Amino acid sequence: MNDTLQNNRLRNFNLLGLALIAVAITIGAFVLAGAYKYKFKKTQTIRVTGSAGVDFTSDLIVWNGSYSRNDYDLRAAYAQLKSDESNIKSYLTRKGIKPAEIIFSSVKIDRRFRTKYSDNGKYAGNEFEGYNLSQTVKVESGDIAKVEALSREITELIQTGIELNSPEPLYFYTKLADLKLDLLAKAAEDARKRADIIAENTGGSIGAVSKANMGIFQITGKNSNEDYSYGGTFNTSSKNKTASITVNLECTVQ
Repeated sequence: MNDTLQNNRLRNFNLLGLALIAVAITIGAFVLAGAYKYKFKKTQTIRVTGSAGVDFTSDLIVWNGSYSRNDYDLRAAYAQLKSDESNIKSYLTRKGIKPAEIIFSSVKIDRRFRTKYSDNGKYAGNEFEGYNLSQTVKVESGDIAKVEALSREITELIQTGIELNSPEPLYFYTKLADLKLDLLAKAAEDARKRADIIAENTGGSIGAVSKANMGIFQITGKNSNEDYSYGGTFNTSSKNKTASITVNLECTVQ
């Protein structure tokens, strides 16, 4: 009787142990399955582009001029060119340009030749035609109105015998680095707002930013129809300009 009771208890204990093991295995399988699912859950991302732009006015003007002299005698050509330089400098100072704003280049010397041909059209060598000496002058100033007037009136020097070539002035902005940083911050903020709107309207929320890239920085003439360039446009012909920049963000979606 005692042996039978003891055998029943041992059998029941074994059955209980097997049942506990089975439960543990089942729970472990669920845990592993959940962990596997979590581990290999695909991370959802969203990519957006933000932009910012601002109009501004140039604060630096650059005017360039060039002139030259030709003569068979090198010393005579050089003397004429230096006389032109002196007359140009005097003219600029009379117009209110400061000496520190005037920059003359070094003299460039070229030997000129003419190709000769025989009566039957065959090449017969080169004939020396004298020296060509050229020089450039540049004015850099923050007084834009004064230099603009100068660029229009500079042809007065032609009446003195100086063959001066005067293209349109160029316009620059000395605080461009600060302007670019400000636009960059605004473009990044705009990109984040766009990402938030997209995520909210799809039932999610924006998590961490996984990638951020600055786009192309463009400077065009204000109200112009200039084309944007893949490498960035840098307008120097307009006094009033528009700067723009883009920022690309990649964010995780929770």
